[in-house]
Amino acid sequence: MGALSHLRVLDLSRVLAGPWAGQMLADLGADVIKVERPGKGDDTRAWGPPFLRGADGRDTSEAAYYLSANRNKRSVTIDFTQPRGQQLVRELAAQSDILLENFKVGGLAAYGLDYGALKESNPRLIYCSITGFGQTGPYAKRAGYDFMIQGLGGLMSLTGRADCEEGAGPVKVGVALTDILTGLHASVAILAAVTDRERSGLGQHIDMALLDVQVACLANQAMNYLTTGVAPQRLGNAHPNIVPYQDFPTADGDFILTVGNDTQFRRFAEVAGQPQWADDPRFCSNSLRVANRQALIPLIRQATVFKTTAQWVTQLEAVGVPCGPINDLAQVFADPQVQARQLAVQLPHALAGSVAQVASPLRLSRTPVEYRLAPPLLGEHTGDVLRQVLGLTDVQVLELQTAGVL
Repeated sequence: MGALSHLRVLDLSRVLAGPWAGQMLADLGADVIKVERPGKGDDTRAWGPPFLRGADGRDTSEAAYYLSANRNKRSVTIDFTQPRGQQLVRELAAQSDILLENFKVGGLAAYGLDYGALKESNPRLIYCSITGFGQTGPYAKRAGYDFMIQGLGGLMSLTGRADCEEGAGPVKVGVALTDILTGLHASVAILAAVTDRERSGLGQHIDMALLDVQVACLANQAMNYLTTGVAPQRLGNAHPNIVPYQDFPTADGDFILTVGNDTQFRRFAEVAGQPQWADDPRFCSNSLRVANRQALIPLIRQATVFKTTAQWVTQLEAVGVPCGPINDLAQVFADPQVQARQLAVQLPHALAGSVAQVASPLRLSRTPVEYRLAPPLLGEHTGDVLRQVLGLTDVQVLELQTAGVL
C-alpha cells in the first residue's frame, strides 16, 4: 500500500504544474481522478510531435508531453459547463480529500466549483489553486505561463552568457522549471494540509502562484541581491560565489568542474600540473579566486584542453575533486548510475503495448512508489469512476453520455 493510498485527489488541472503535483501524489498511492473536457482533454494531449508510437509504428493520439505528468491517474470526461456536469464534479469533490485546479482566479466560481461552494458539503476538502500570480495582488487576474514567469521572476536575468561575451543575452531553462517547482511546492503544501487536518478535522484553501515559487527559488541569488542591493548578473555556466565552478573545454569536448573548497582546488591544481596555483596570492582562497576570476579562468582553460573529458573525470574523481561530463539525454539514460537506479521504467499501455516513463526519484523503504497505471487515455475510466465512487448505474452512465455530459 502506498503512503497516500487512503487519499482521493480530484485533479481538475491541466498542462504541467497541477498535473505534476497530481502525479507525485498518485505515485505515492493516492487515487487521482483526472477530470477532462470531453473530446479534447488536457491541452498537452495535443502538444506534439513527438507522439507515442503504436504497435504498428504509427503515431497514437498520446503526446509525449502529456505522458510526462499523468501516470497513475484515472481519466474521467465531464462537461462541467452543463449543470449536470457541475453536479457530478460537486459529488466527486464531496467524496475526495484533495482538489487540484489551475483555472484563472474566479474561473470555477461561475460553475459553483470554487472552494467556498465545495467546502459547504465537504469541510475536510483540501483545495489547491495554482495560478500564475496568486489569488491577490494587481496581477491576480492575469494568465501566467512558465516562460513568462521565468522572465518576470528574475530567473532569465541570471541564465545565459555574460554581457561581455559573444552570444550574450537572457535564456530560459530548457524545461518548464517554474511549473515543475510549483508542482513540487504544491505537493508539500497539500501534505502539510493533510497533516493539519488530522488534528483539526478541517480542510483549507491553498493559494499557489508560479511567480511566488519562482522568486522563492532564486535562493542564494536572491540573498546576494537582498544582502548587497546589487542585482546579480548573468555569468553563463559560472557560479557567482564559487570559483572554479563551471564548464571547461577538453581535448574532445567539455566537462564540468565544481571545486567547493580550497583543499579541492589544491588537488585540482596538482592534477592539472600547476601546483603553484594553490599558493598564488590571487588564488589561494575561494574569496580571492572569486575576486580574480578573470585571471584564473583563462589559465584553467589553457590547461584543460590537453586531456579528454574521460581523463579529467577519472583523474579528478581519484583525488576527490567533483567533476563530470555534459551528457545529452541519450547519454543520460545510458549512464550506468542512471540504469542502476532504474530511472526509466515501462508500463503497459492500451495503444502502444507499453510506454516508457521517467521513474519517480522518491525512494521510501516501507511504502515505496507504485507504478500502477500508464497515463490514461481520454475518458478511459469515466464509467468505472462514476459507478465506483458515485454509485451510478450503467443506465445512468449511458444517459449522461447520450446527453453529452460525459
